[in-house]
Order: sequence, then C-alpha cells, then structure tokens
Amino acid sequence: MRQRVVRVALTAALVAVVLLAVPLALVIRSSLYTAQRDALEREALAAAVRVSPDYVTGDLVELPPAPSGGHLGLYDPRARLRAGSGPTNGDAPVRRALGGGLVRGETRGQIVVTVPVPHAEQVIGVVRASSPAASVQHRVLAAWSVLLGVAVLAVCIAVLVARRQARALAAPLEELSRHCRAVAEGDLSRRAASSSIAEIDQVARTHNEMLDSLSELLRHEHDFTSNASHQLRTPLAGLQLALEEGLGQDDETRLRPVVAEALATTERLHHTVEELLRLSRSQGWAHSAATQVAAEQLIRETAERWHGLFARDGRRLVSAADDLPADVRIPAGPVSEVLGILLDNARVHGRGTVRLRVRDLGSALAFDVSDEGSIKGDPARLFDRGHSGGGPGAGIGLALARDLAVSLGGRLSVTHASPATFMLLLPIAQGGEEDLTR
Repeated sequence: MRQRVVRVALTAALVAVVLLAVPLALVIRSSLYTAQRDALEREALAAAVRVSPDYVTGDLVELPPAPSGGHLGLYDPRARLRAGSGPTNGDAPVRRALGGGLVRGETRGQIVVTVPVPHAEQVIGVVRASSPAASVQHRVLAAWSVLLGVAVLAVCIAVLVARRQARALAAPLEELSRHCRAVAEGDLSRRAASSSIAEIDQVARTHNEMLDSLSELLRHEHDFTSNASHQLRTPLAGLQLALEEGLGQDDETRLRPVVAEALATTERLHHTVEELLRLSRSQGWAHSAATQVAAEQLIRETAERWHGLFARDGRRLVSAADDLPADVRIPAGPVSEVLGILLDNARVHGRGTVRLRVRDLGSALAFDVSDEGSIKGDPARLFDRGHSGGGPGAGIGLALARDLAVSLGGRLSVTHASPATFMLLLPIAQGGEEDLTR
C-alpha cells in the first residue's frame, strides 16, 4: 500500500509539473526574446531621432553606442552603411524597412530590428539595431534550469509528503492486520486501537464490536456448558440412586414409587436444561416464560425434594412461609433452580440446620436460605464466576443463581455472613397480572 500511495502521488506530481512547467518554459522563452526585441527597438528609435536629413550631403551623424555584443548602424536609401556598425550592405530587414515600416526579425544568429527614418513623407534612411541571439538563448537556458530545479524540488517534496502520508495511512492498517492475526491465533481479548483516520477507525470499531459479540457468544456457550454440568450433577446422582434402589426391588408395588421418583427426577432434569437454555439465549435479561405456581406450593415441593439429601447427611431442613396471599404466583422453573443452588450450597459449604423461609413484602417476595455456618472473605465475591471461596466447587452455582435472579427482574444477595444467609428478592404477580419490575 505504501508504494502504491507513493506511485500515485509521484504520478500526480509529474503530471502537474509537465502541465505547468512546459507552458511556463515556452512563455519564458517568448518573453525573453520579446524583451530583447523591445530593447533593440528603443535603441533604434533613439538613434533615428538623431539622424539629420543633411547626412546624405556628408554631415556627420552621431549614433548612440551599439548594444553589448551587437551593432547599431544607419543605412541610406541604397541600403549602404553610412554610420555606425553592421553589414556593409543592408540585409533583408533593412530593405523591407525602406518600404516605410518597422521590421523585426532574426538573421544569421542575430536578432534584428530596423526603423525607417522619414523626412518630407519619404524614407531617407534606416537605422538597424542587432544583438546576438545566443545571449538571449543563454538567458533562456538559465531560466529553464531554474524552472527545472524548482520542478525537481517540487517532485521531491511531493514524494516526501507522499511517503509520510503513506506511513500515516498504512500504519493503522498494519496494526489492524497484526491485531487480526492475534485474534485468529485465539486472543479474543485484543481490541483494535483508534487512529487519526475516520474511515479506518470505523473499521476498527466495527471489528471490535464483532469481537465483543463473538466473545459474549462464546462466554454464554461456555457458561451454558458449565451451568449444565453443575446443575445436572446432583439430579443425575439422585436418579442413579433411585434406579439402583429400583433394581433391588422384587415387589412391583414397592418398585412403582421408585420409578415415579425416577420419572419426576427426569422431568426436573428436562426443566433444568430448558431453563439453562432460556438463560443462555436471553443473555440473562429476559423474563421467564416458565409455568407460574403458588409460592407455598413451590416451597413445599422444594423442601420435599431436598429433605432426603439433608437427612442422608444427618442434617435438618426446615421450611416456612409467612402468611402468603393465595393469589401470589411465581415462575416455578427458575425460582426452583435458584433455591436448589442455594440449598446445595448450604449442604456442601454450610453446617447444621438449614432454613428455607419466604416472606411477603407487598410487591415482592423474599426467599431466605440460611444455615449455621459462616461466610469468610468478601460476600460480594461469592457471586463471581470461578470464585469458590476457597472451598470445594468450581464457583459456578452462585453465579448462575445470580444470573437467574436477574433474568426474573429480581436480586440475589448475602444478608448475613454469620449465620450464613442468602436472600432472593423477587417481584411478584398477583391475580394473573404481569410480573412487577423494579
């Protein structure tokens, strides 16, 4: 690109020089020759006014000095030199001037101007002034040399400016090319820097926006994979235990509850996958379209589902709902997922009795999940993806719970560090109305 810009600039400069310098050179040549002829004409006229009509009878004629390197002479009507210097016999310009007109011409390497000397309506002589044409040619060549030097200087300046502009144009594109190579090698964190060229900046901004969209898409895909592996682990383990228990049953009546539990777990797995896909596609901001259920029913079903897991670990799960209105409806899938994450977090990281409580705050419900353990470090960092607080786990569950809460227009936070208490604040819908948002 740099060479192309320089070539274009050089071509434009050469065309401009040719179009301007050639006519200017011709004008200079014509002007110098015209100026020399005008000077000779003035000298010839000055000499003609000194000529007396009596010169033909032998009176002495005093002519001005001849031009440098040239001649100034007086010729009679027979074209013979009578005074001054010049050819002994008049040449063609002298003979034409005898006809009564001023003559300008060039002969034998001389620039010649002849002026008739009139008297009594007759031409009594001709004054001839001449100078070497070579002197004018030397001045023309000197002027052309200066003009050529100026043209060469202009072309050199044009090339220097073109090279500088080529660097200014090419440098951002080269930097953008290096940036694209880095992105192609897997570094999606690189962003193209701005330059002083609006068009290139527009390309860089578009490229950065594309990278932002691509990074966000890859992040959602990675989050979906992490969320799915995290959320499916516990239900799959429960399903495996239920199926193993069912294999040990010979009685059909005792086998039916086990199969029913396995089917219920499978259905919960299906809803979990759907909820994770919804969150991934909505980028964590769209309201859930999940089935609306009564809050008391959801709390009761959640407690029943988790009671066995806590009992197996020798711990208690206590649930309570404080005078909830009968028409309070909440999205079953996402809220169940958030509560499941909080209960699983209390089972793995907490200790003692776990309490699940829901409170009516008017336009919102507050779900509290607490245990007898304590939170160490900064509670706000618990919701950062990849931060596990130094304990077992990948730091995915609470980050997912926060995203699910935000997707519902709610908020998830730590209200107490000791005992460890998490609160899900959720806008509610009453009487089938739409969700209330903040």
